[in-house]
Amino acid sequence: MFSNRTKAAGLVVAALAGAMVAQAQERRPRIDVEHYAIKAGINPKTQSIEATAEVRFVALDDSVGSVVFELNNALNVSSVVDGEGRPVPATRSQQDFTVRLSLPAPVAKGQQARLIINYAGQLSGAEDSPVYGIKFAAIHNDFAYLMYPARWFPVNDYTVDRYTADINVMAPDGFKVLGGGQFTQSSFPGSIAVVRDQPVRFSDASLYFRGEQTPMARPYGEELTKVLEQLTSFFGLPPYASLTVVETEPGTPNGYAGPGLLFLSPRAIGKQVNTRLLANQISRQWWGILLSPKTRNDLWIANGLARYSEMLYLEQVNGPAALEAEVRDTYVEALTVDNPALGQASRLEDYSPEYWAATAGKGAAVLHMLRFVVGDQNFQKLLKAVADKFAWKPVSTDEFRGVADTVAGQKLDYFFLQWIGSTGAPEFKLEYTVFRTQKGFRVNGKVTQDLDLFRMPVDLRIETEGNPEEKRIEVAGPSSEFVVETFGKPKSMVLDPSNRVLRFSDAVRVAVAIRRGEQGAELGEFGEALKEYQRALEVNRNSSLAHYRVGEVFFLQNNYQSAANEFREALNGDLEPKWTEVWARINLGKIFDITGQRERAVNEYNLAIRTKDNTQGAQEEAARYLKQPFERKT
Repeated sequence: MFSNRTKAAGLVVAALAGAMVAQAQERRPRIDVEHYAIKAGINPKTQSIEATAEVRFVALDDSVGSVVFELNNALNVSSVVDGEGRPVPATRSQQDFTVRLSLPAPVAKGQQARLIINYAGQLSGAEDSPVYGIKFAAIHNDFAYLMYPARWFPVNDYTVDRYTADINVMAPDGFKVLGGGQFTQSSFPGSIAVVRDQPVRFSDASLYFRGEQTPMARPYGEELTKVLEQLTSFFGLPPYASLTVVETEPGTPNGYAGPGLLFLSPRAIGKQVNTRLLANQISRQWWGILLSPKTRNDLWIANGLARYSEMLYLEQVNGPAALEAEVRDTYVEALTVDNPALGQASRLEDYSPEYWAATAGKGAAVLHMLRFVVGDQNFQKLLKAVADKFAWKPVSTDEFRGVADTVAGQKLDYFFLQWIGSTGAPEFKLEYTVFRTQKGFRVNGKVTQDLDLFRMPVDLRIETEGNPEEKRIEVAGPSSEFVVETFGKPKSMVLDPSNRVLRFSDAVRVAVAIRRGEQGAELGEFGEALKEYQRALEVNRNSSLAHYRVGEVFFLQNNYQSAANEFREALNGDLEPKWTEVWARINLGKIFDITGQRERAVNEYNLAIRTKDNTQGAQEEAARYLKQPFERKT
């Protein structure tokens, strides 16, 4: 409850296992798919699909004798022929959702070839997904969705190999297919929705929401128009002039973006417009479709830019304070992942908490620090320059850095080596001595930290008897000495006062440990979650949030005495964040109801109401259990 960001559930794998998967993929014969011609028929009654995919590709290795495509395990290949009509044997591997096709004759490097693949199967949504625990495809009686990650057609080099396509999906009378057609610019087409209802239309969008979410279509359309206008001012014209937004169902990702098409889950839609999610998904029309990572080690470019687009939009709408709050949360998330380095993101399991923390969280943190290093104006120029130079192309980290070097007018190798190629974050310690001079005062100081190769400009705020003074110093290596002159007599000094640098401090260590614990709890790994919460309490015994999270775990394990103790500790702590007070009261009330102490439960609910804090509907929750006792679910 109340984790700072809702993450998609995923399978956490060890880095070694991820490396083994990456190595296995590297051993596959390399090809570049240039074009798909897909003809498919969808039957809502049987929840099935029957399709033919004609794939045109170029061999990237010498003498390619076989090719491997990823294809959903629920889909069975019935026949494959090459461009000359010769049969092609197919071998299925259920373990990694692949089909290996043994070609009648090897294809020379640089030579073009063609395959025609016939396949069919049922996609009810209950099948194993290529992304563990997340649904990306389902065909129902009244609607359907087939997203690219579902591998509902043969996919090569997932999220990396761009292609053009002609996609023709047929559905029974009364249904409308969205997302098909001709795609003459290479990207990642192939995300399809099948709907029956009429949309709510705006000049920039058509929205297909169902059931309880239908009334939310109009407010989402209004907000989408604002977001699209603002992001266009940031990045230039979007690749598609209008967008189609489709509601999916529980179990799908909160959001997914295809060319000109957005999928939103009903949970993510909610009862109020999810502005952050909307900004993230709309921005992916630029970061993921207009341009995309050249390899999966460059994933931070798309995911980091999408996350930072949220932050830019919130800054524009709600002011600098909103950005500062987002930066704090994002930096904490970024620090939850120690390994691998951001430039080795291919080792991370797709959609896992570690994947998002690194590629999105740390990716956005890197972009915010880059903005600090090059300045706001140059950063704005950089985003537009990247979008323009790599339109309808892949982009690598080195290529992105090259544009940044040009725009900033300086070599930024040190920055990218530190934050993309290496791991770790510094923890600064500041020592200084003040001397009087004829013109004022001189400060001789030293900054120490434990990363040998670290180098970053860092701001220094000097509180004086007059106005505060700010200087920028260079921190390089374990020990960096500096000298600054001031007019007023220095009273105190703060290094990195605006928290621009991704770094550790006691407060950050507490927040990072709690975030790791939350990630573990979301995956049901309660033992690991408790260890992380305990690490937070070792740094700050007064952390209400850490005590509250421990109480949550004990509550879920039916250990009510221990849970009550922790909720009491939360109430006696620093009450940061403020909502810990109201929800600790509510949870104590629930515990008293469960243990048959109704009078004490009512007292806690009343105390919760007196806080007047309605975070996550707390007031309604307390009022409900005042009327009717809480009952434990069995």
